[in-house]
Amino acid sequence: MTTTLEVRKDTPLTIGGRTFRSRLMVGTGKYRDDATMAQAIAASGADIVTVAVRRVNLDRASEEGILHTLDPTRLFLLANTAGCYTAADAVRYARLAREAGFNEFVKLEVIGDEETLLPDVQGLLQAAQTLVHEGFKVLAYTNDDLVTALRLEDAGVAAVMPLASPIGSGLGLVNAYSVRLIKRRLQVPVVVDAGVGTASDACITMEQGVDGILMNTAIAAAQDPARMAHAMRLAVEAGRAAFLAGRMPRREVAAPSSPLDGMLDET
Repeated sequence: MTTTLEVRKDTPLTIGGRTFRSRLMVGTGKYRDDATMAQAIAASGADIVTVAVRRVNLDRASEEGILHTLDPTRLFLLANTAGCYTAADAVRYARLAREAGFNEFVKLEVIGDEETLLPDVQGLLQAAQTLVHEGFKVLAYTNDDLVTALRLEDAGVAAVMPLASPIGSGLGLVNAYSVRLIKRRLQVPVVVDAGVGTASDACITMEQGVDGILMNTAIAAAQDPARMAHAMRLAVEAGRAAFLAGRMPRREVAAPSSPLDGMLDET
């Protein structure tokens, strides 16, 4: 009896009507200097680079600001409301970014707890609704809760970004089941954000079938950021390929890799 296997076909990463080559997105914070940041971004192969609007000089002409280092003709600069603790604050900085020349895309963060940096769900939903109404294409950073993810999708966000673990923790993917569930239930892209610590974390995360990963600290805080960025690039590609390939079933007992049928009886 022949069993027909379902073959997963890859599709391009498309967010808010725009298609990107790389499924790895990177941030610009915590680097020891701008030169190191530029080298790491190049090694990552990322198309999308986030910029924390609240924490940078928005004057592109200033040689002291990171925007002077980043080439908007080569990189897709994604404004980020990192550091905002209220919906009003997040909306204000998103508007400020657009007025400063950023595109209509925004990575939306509304932080609810200073120690864990976990999101304020109520504030996040409120800010998302406001920004979507104003024409923004919102990529919403959230916890790994399905109900919140569904409500964000209903609000019209362009992508949902559940955390792997708390921002900057490096703990890796803590709840793979929740992330897989979110990906299975949502129609919009799911990009895991925060908590990835090393290349194996990135690979395991991509094996869950998510559309991409955003990371910053894992690269910026590495001893060799450019080399880690290259490793993350390979890990994201490998994890995606493994998901599409479909892993073997897990078993409680061993199974020989070579068939026993047809072996000669030497007794």
